[in-house]
Parts: sequence; C-alpha cells; structure tokens
Amino acid sequence: MPSWIKWLLALRNGIVTPFGLKTGPERRSKSDPHLGFLPVVRQSSNCVVFGLDDWHLDFRVLLEVKERTSTQHEISVSTAVKTHNLVGSSYLALVKPFHRIVVPAMLMQVVSDH
Repeated sequence: MPSWIKWLLALRNGIVTPFGLKTGPERRSKSDPHLGFLPVVRQSSNCVVFGLDDWHLDFRVLLEVKERTSTQHEISVSTAVKTHNLVGSSYLALVKPFHRIVVPAMLMQVVSDH
C-alpha cells in the first residue's frame, strides 16, 4: 500500500474511532484469510470478495483477475455498499471521492510490484 494511502487510513481511523466505527478487522483466528486488514468473505481461483459489516454500513469489494494471455492479466475491482442509516450515507458521501483515487492507486501498486 502506498504511504499516502496508509496516512489517509490512519487519519480516517483517528476521525471515526470516537464514533464507534470499525478501524480494522475483528479479532479472528490468524488462519482466517485477510487482504490487508480486510477479512476475506469468499474466494476462488480468480476472484476474492472481502469486506466488513458495521452498524452504519456494510461493504464488499470484489477483486477479479482474468487471464488474457499467458503473460497478460486483467484486474477489475467492484464495490458494493449498503448503508443502514444517516451516518452510513454521510460517511459514504465523504469517502467516495477518495475511494475513486485510492483503488486505482492500489491496483497500480500491484502492477508495479509484479
């Protein structure tokens, strides 16, 4: 994860902690799979779904890899969010612009690392 994204997440966590929003995974077994700090909900050979449920909203991220050729792959990311209340709707409105910047940056990090 790029350092500026780590900084944004730390800032986000500092802001939302007093409101009781989750700032990372719940205590789970070390054998439970995670992608970063997010628990994996479901996975197969070419896709993984991860996300969290909280009192203000639930979200899922689908990361899918399609093989185009033996040396080229296409990576796609889709997100789904279900808000539960005004706090969830407000939070989503605030983070959505950052999400549109952070996800492509993280995908570029994956590409540059391989």
